[in-house]
Amino acid sequence: MTDAEAPGSMGAIMNEAPDVYAELNTAFATSPIVIEVPDGLAVGVALVVAHFTATDGLLTMPRVVVRLGTDSELTVLDHHSSTDVAALTLPVAELEAGPGARLRYLAVNLLGPRVWQIASQVARAGASSSTLVANVALGGDYARVRTDARLDGKGAAGDQLAAYFGEGDQMHDFRTLQDHAAPKTTSDLLFKGAVEGRARSVYSGLIRVRKEAPGTSAFQTNRNLKLSDAAWADSVPNLEIDTNDVRCSHASTVGPIDAEQRFYLESRGVPPDRAEELIVNGFFSEVLERLPVKAMVEPLRAQVAAKLARRDAA
Repeated sequence: MTDAEAPGSMGAIMNEAPDVYAELNTAFATSPIVIEVPDGLAVGVALVVAHFTATDGLLTMPRVVVRLGTDSELTVLDHHSSTDVAALTLPVAELEAGPGARLRYLAVNLLGPRVWQIASQVARAGASSSTLVANVALGGDYARVRTDARLDGKGAAGDQLAAYFGEGDQMHDFRTLQDHAAPKTTSDLLFKGAVEGRARSVYSGLIRVRKEAPGTSAFQTNRNLKLSDAAWADSVPNLEIDTNDVRCSHASTVGPIDAEQRFYLESRGVPPDRAEELIVNGFFSEVLERLPVKAMVEPLRAQVAAKLARRDAA
């Protein structure tokens, strides 16, 4: 699809009250990437979209639009990285799965320590389709991701995953919506994060079950590890249910490494630093092992290990 054709399709599935930063992207994005998969086609390899910033003082507005036809399948890796520059990036992802389609999307943030990222992601799932929106946020100074996942068709499924680890003065901010707008839809959200140094994280999520969505099953879980006294994590899960015959739950935790886990490892001769590394790696494994791009799992584990090594060396 040419740039001339793309703008007409931009914003087609954005929320009724879109984020102001997403609106800026819609107004000023010059080179959106539009991916369309025809009916019945299953793409067997992940498509990689790489964004790299190496210019100081730059504002970027990348946009990825993905549309899957009926009974099609696609996995997309949206990779964001930079050198040590001061910059602002406002990425938008529009993800639309037609009836029976299977769409998997992974966004990775490995931005430099002086980059701000304010991201918007919108997913729409048609009848009997499935979407998975996953985020791994390890970089940036301030990094915010808003993810709206709407289940528009009967029997649709929409899952969300995230792993995030803040160090130094980093701030990670996640805002999610699981919006059930059709009968017998399901969603499952699992976000796990860690903060150390003076880093902060905020999670705010809403499960919305509309009156036209009986038979809904929706789950929301946010777990946070606080690895230093000065670090801080907030977790605010919410439910909004306007119909009967639903199964919904939410759970959140914020706390230090479990003392019993640490004692168990150290009592068997594991040094304290290594014990903590094993516990943190195990904590993130539940998310990392479910990422839709398996080739990214070990590199991301290595990034987590590097953060822990910097902490131990400080």
